[in-house]
Amino acid sequence: MLEQVRRNALDPEAYREDFPILQRTVTNGSRLVYLDNAASTQRPTCVLDAMDRFYREHYANVHRGIHALSEEATAAYEAARQTIANWIGCQNSREIIFPSGTTAAINLVARSWGESFLKAGDCVLLSIMEHHANIVPWHQLATQNGIAVRWIPITDDGQLDLNAAAELCERFRPRLLSVTAGSNVLGTLPPVAQLAELAHRHGARLLVDAAQVAPHQVIDVRAWDADFVVFSGHKMCGPTGIGVLWAKLELLEQMPPFLGGGGMIRKVTTEGFLPADVPEKFEAGTPPIAEAIGIARAAEYLSAAGLDRIHAHEQHLVGLAMQGLQEIPGVRVYGPPAAQRGGIVSFGIANVHAHDIAHALDSRGIAVRAGHHCTMPLHDALGLTATARASFYLYNTEQEVSDLVDGVRWIRERFAQRGQRKRQPRTS
Repeated sequence: MLEQVRRNALDPEAYREDFPILQRTVTNGSRLVYLDNAASTQRPTCVLDAMDRFYREHYANVHRGIHALSEEATAAYEAARQTIANWIGCQNSREIIFPSGTTAAINLVARSWGESFLKAGDCVLLSIMEHHANIVPWHQLATQNGIAVRWIPITDDGQLDLNAAAELCERFRPRLLSVTAGSNVLGTLPPVAQLAELAHRHGARLLVDAAQVAPHQVIDVRAWDADFVVFSGHKMCGPTGIGVLWAKLELLEQMPPFLGGGGMIRKVTTEGFLPADVPEKFEAGTPPIAEAIGIARAAEYLSAAGLDRIHAHEQHLVGLAMQGLQEIPGVRVYGPPAAQRGGIVSFGIANVHAHDIAHALDSRGIAVRAGHHCTMPLHDALGLTATARASFYLYNTEQEVSDLVDGVRWIRERFAQRGQRKRQPRTS
């Protein structure tokens, strides 16, 4: 079995040439070591070429034209919808909506489903690990109609506290659980199918923020049995400006349109309007046509690479990074063990601000993220103001992990020496 795993292991060097940006140099002429993939991944040439080809050869607006270019664009756009449906195990492509990203998708659910089906006193249950995109829309709805937002804590090792989740469901009978499938700080991977069963047992719906999982692991919305699943193109080798909202068709048909305008209507009169059918009902205006083609091509690229292999490769790199970082005095790594997380390592150095860590690593060509990562409640729960975060993808190598560890060790020694100089007594 071990030999089979080795034979099937992903070779990042086989993919790096597909990403031209990885060949460039950055600060001080250093070779780029790109470890900010949780914020946004890079794009392979096949995605860039697919979008460029559409703009050069087939561009027109979709759905309403009867000329050749419009028909070609419409066919490409709807083929992209079918590709994404197949990619996540969705049997009906009408259940795929193309918003501008994960944030827009969650806002759509909050404004359409939430405003229609939640009333004052109803509970929405979130995990403390959520990105602000899965927090602020529910706070806004709480201000608007009086729903209550409550929180599932995490355990000491950074896992979602499932016992607490069950107790909160028993106590507050939430109408919605809205949780991440992968923490963008701790790398934690909550058990989505188990949460779906918990939610449905208590009469609640489940929304899954899969922005940090869709690029790295196989998603099967039928196996998950969630009610809403959202993710973004730019985190999965695709373009910015597009994301995916999948929802069960019966829910989408019950939900009113979120935005109004062209494309989402069947009929408009001076007295009112009739909305179009799903999915057009939720895609007002000119949709992200080239971006849809791009995200579909990215999905095909990742499928060819093998999402299981990508996840295993990332866990291997995470294990190396955690081992190396934890051997450095004064460095603390946050979250569960490598085998229980995605490709993310957030860490800190004693007496060194996360922004200083990121700035110093950048001087060596290493790109990491620093700050609260749009998870202020989680950082508050951890007693932190900021963390540094390295995040890996299919094109990252063991050498880049070594570069990261060496850079952190250099920072630790540099700041330790600076502290020693400050403590030395003055001589007359």
